[in-house]
Amino acid sequence: MAENLALDLEELRHLQGIAKRSRTLSLLSSEIRNLEKLSSEASSAPTPQIPAPISTGTRVPNAPALNYATLASFSWDQDSDKVKIYVSLEGVDESKIESEFKPISFDVKFHDVQGKNYRCAIPKLNKEIVPEKCKILVKSKRVVITLIKASKGNWLDLHFKEDKVKPGLDKEKDPMAGIMDLMKNMYEEGDEEMKKTIAKAWTDARSGKTADPLSSSYG
Repeated sequence: MAENLALDLEELRHLQGIAKRSRTLSLLSSEIRNLEKLSSEASSAPTPQIPAPISTGTRVPNAPALNYATLASFSWDQDSDKVKIYVSLEGVDESKIESEFKPISFDVKFHDVQGKNYRCAIPKLNKEIVPEKCKILVKSKRVVITLIKASKGNWLDLHFKEDKVKPGLDKEKDPMAGIMDLMKNMYEEGDEEMKKTIAKAWTDARSGKTADPLSSSYG
């Protein structure tokens, strides 16, 4: 009994020494105190006592945090319904894959692949997917991650990108905007005669009398 408690304490103290997250450290410290108390009672008691059950979930926490090598290089293709991501990785054990699919992201972790841990993740996809339909297929020299599109269509990229083209398109749709700005500046900086000329051209342009707002200034 005392020997088992001593071994448990040694293991927990080892975990405490390498743990980094505050919650993990707090859980470990609490369990160490409990075991130290049990160990003290066991060594001072004249007769063996039945100890309180020890939670194995607390004794062997998920910490310390694992280190992952990011798999940033991969290929992909698509059709209207799905996207397939091809990750070149040998020696993957399907039972040691941890995956998390969300409507706009995915995170796949490969544990103990030839002694290393790898991670393939995209925090913000180009468009939404259907998490419950996504799947992972392990082959001899690569892993295929299939993302099912929430709506049919073509993706320009895997990653979400802000649409920076729209402002330019708006200017193309309204070519008069630049001329109007120029006329406004000339009006504010010009003399009285210039202001009258520009005001007339401006009025004619807005009423559709002339296609060229500047043509009136050369009459």
